[in-house]
Formats: sequence, C-alpha cells, structure tokens
Amino acid sequence: MTTPQVQHNALNATFTGIETACDSTTVHHFRGIKYASIPGRFERAQPVDGFDGRIVDASRFGPRCPQVPIDVRHLLRIPADFVIEDEPEDEFECLTVDITAPPDAANQGNLPVLVWIHGGSQIMTFCSAASKICDPTRIVADSVKSGQPFIFVSINYRLNIFSFGDGGETNLAIKDQRLGLDWVRKNIGAFGGDAENITLAGESAGAIYVHAHIITGPPVKRAVLASGSLYLSSPLPVERGNGLIKALEAKVQSYGEASLRKASVPSLLQALHESDVNTMWIQEDEELKNWETRPEQVDEIMIGDTEYESVIWRNGIETSDGPTIASAFEQDQTYGTTLRKLYNVVPDRPTACKLGALDLVNDARYTLPIEIISDKVSAAGTRVFKYVVDQVNPWQASARAHHAVDLLFLFGGVDLSFNPSADAVGKDMRRRWIAFVNGRSPWNPEKRFAFGPVGECREISEAGFAARRRVKHLGVLKEAGIGVYLPIVFALTAGKISLLN
Repeated sequence: MTTPQVQHNALNATFTGIETACDSTTVHHFRGIKYASIPGRFERAQPVDGFDGRIVDASRFGPRCPQVPIDVRHLLRIPADFVIEDEPEDEFECLTVDITAPPDAANQGNLPVLVWIHGGSQIMTFCSAASKICDPTRIVADSVKSGQPFIFVSINYRLNIFSFGDGGETNLAIKDQRLGLDWVRKNIGAFGGDAENITLAGESAGAIYVHAHIITGPPVKRAVLASGSLYLSSPLPVERGNGLIKALEAKVQSYGEASLRKASVPSLLQALHESDVNTMWIQEDEELKNWETRPEQVDEIMIGDTEYESVIWRNGIETSDGPTIASAFEQDQTYGTTLRKLYNVVPDRPTACKLGALDLVNDARYTLPIEIISDKVSAAGTRVFKYVVDQVNPWQASARAHHAVDLLFLFGGVDLSFNPSADAVGKDMRRRWIAFVNGRSPWNPEKRFAFGPVGECREISEAGFAARRRVKHLGVLKEAGIGVYLPIVFALTAGKISLLN
C-alpha cells in the first residue's frame, strides 16, 4: 500500500492519507481535515484557510461532536458482536471533512463530488465511516470499477445542545455545514474534484439539512433527499427552543454548574440523557422564512422513502392507549373523524389504533412530502427521480424495510453476502447512485424505481406504486392540508421518537 499525498497550494499544506482496497480496487482516504474552528461554546465557527506549510496527517478520523451514546446497531438489527470502536469526541475539534477518492483523482481532475450529511435526529452521529456502517470505500470503489469515478466527502458538524445553543446563535449545525460546503467548493479541486459538479445528499436528519441548504443556497448541481425533508422536522418557533434551553439550564444548575455555556461536557450530556432529549430541531429564523414556497436550487433531485419509516416512533406510540390515540384525531372537526376512520383508529381496538397512528405518521412525515416536493420542483423544471426502498432488513425480515435500512444497502459497509437478496439490492442501489452523481439518469424519470422486495430492483408504474404505498390516504391528507394533519401528528408523536426500536 502506498501513502497518498496531496500538495494543496491554496491551503498551504501537504495532506497525507491512507490507501485501502475493496475487492482489489484501491481507494484513497484523507480524513479528519479541519474546515473550521470554534472560538467558544455556542459561537459561530470560523473557516480554516490554511495550515502554514505543514504536513497534515489525514490518515485518521477526527473527533466527533460529544453526544449521548446510542448503539447504532440496534435499529439496523446488526448483530451485537459486530465491533464498533469508541470514537473520540471533542466539542471544539469536531468540524472536519473526510474525503474518499479514486487513487488517481488528483491527476484526473474535474471528478463529480458527492457531499454527504449524516443523520441522527440532530442529536447524534448515525452512522459514521469510523463505525464502518457508512464507510464510503465500497461505493467509491464501485464507481471506479464502473468507469464513473467520483469523490465522496462527508461533513462532520455540531450536534444536540452544542448545535442548538443557549439562545444566542441558532442553527449552528446548518452554519457549520455551510462552512464545510464552502470548504469543498474552494478546496476540492486539489483532490481532483469539480467544485461546479456537487451532489449534496443526506439521510433522515441529514436529508432535512440538505433540503434546508438547497432552499437557502448557494445552488448545487444535484441533491438526494433520502427519508427526510423539512416536512419531517420543520423549523419551530424560537420560543419552543427557549423552553428546552431553560429546562436543560435548570438541570445542569442542579449539578452545581453555573450555566449551559460554562458547564462541563459530561454535565451537558448527563442533562440531555436525564431529560430524555431524543431529538432536536431547526429553529425558525429569517433565512428559512416561508421555506415551503421557496425554490429548491438544484438541477436534479433524487428523493424517496423506505416502507416503514415510522418505526422510530413505534416504542413510544405503543405506550399510548386506544382512546388517547383516537382523541388526537378529534382536534379537527372537519377532517378528524374522516382521518381517524381512514387509518382504522377505533378507540376500543388498541392494536389497530397504534398501527393506524404509525401509518399516519409515516404518510404525513415521509411519503406525502415526497409527492409535494416532487410536484413543486417538477413544475419549476427540475428533473426528479423518485424511488421506494422495500427490501427488508437483512438480519430480521420481520423488521421490514424500516427507517435507515437503506444505509446498509447504499454503503455496503457491513458484509451482506450472507443474504443474496440484500446484497443484490446494495449493488444495484450503488450503481444507480453512481450514475446520478455522474449526471446520468439512474432510471426513467417518468417512472419510479423500487429497491426490493426479495432482491428485485426495477422501475414501477404509478399503479405499482399504489400497490406499495397508501396512495388513497395521501390524497385525503393533501386535501385536508398540513394545518389539519400536522397537529394530529404532533399529538401522537411528541416525545416518543427513539432510535432504539
């Protein structure tokens, strides 16, 4: 194995990385490159413009933002004996990029670039390359083998309270990510990437952020919204955030700390854990005002969902009884009863109520937004490639095609060869993502694409889509409007999300 090296004149640095192999195809990695510095807790980061002529060791992952530990293997049903090493954490050194590239990328030049924003309910890292689950080695190696090479860049950013702040600067995660994107545009050329040919992609919370970026700009060439959009977690009033901040402030003060700003990192994490903060959100600001009506600034979008997205609310909704679930629907006198009956929510049928609530959440948070966004961007002349993921979990088929299962297929970071159907879906999914990043149609945009079930990957008609998703229900929700169904969803899901389902 050689030691990859990139001489970067603009940054006044020489980056030394590592070389790995995937099925005899070599790939180069430059990890833990700092793109911004954090001058103080809850303060806006500042770009890193140079390295004073140093040789920079880019062979290791940088630290991630401090977070409450969550076993990412749990939701994905990855066997418990799959080893994930502990990752170092540092609130001030966590703003780094990781670059995975073909071995001769710097010589080829002008390769397309995929910039990845990870998910994790805006509170944790789900999942990192360091965990091996979302290691981009295989997809980049596949791009090389297919003759369509590209460069993969992942942006690490602040999470949970370190991003949320204490009432001063808001939405620090978005601001961090924008600095990361700016860094890519300015500096990826030395690694062989084309700054004018960027695909911005993310899953779950990562897709929420991608949606925010393509609305606020600057433009990118393409975007992928995998299982998420601003409709999944819309910007909420600052007053809502102030309530959370006050509660956490009181919690750390009960430990003897002066404030959130001055508390130790362990105290902050303890407060998050004891307060059961299992998700956070984007706060309303001028930048995202009227986001629903503003244009998505991309030429092409790939957008889709898994069959069972709402699994992350399952354990929480299981704690509700039938009458409580049914009462959530009666908030609206015009459509409440119609929706309750449509989703088979009957007060004295508790199991049906719970399943109906999960179906509503799935449709309102994921499936319907795909149709709304697709219709909007298509009308503006943007090409849309819609897909569904219906391939069940490789280890536990009864878990269905649940939220985040597509990460297993897309990255192939965990060996799926024991399950030929899942392995086949992974290979096909990577092939089509590679085509999209390279500006080629991954499938006929007049059709949808289905990944699974039973290992089959193919284009489907609208009738085929209606056989896989609740299209009639989507029509009723759209007619009722977001002002009707969203309060019902809030009532059903408040405080009930969990990645340990």
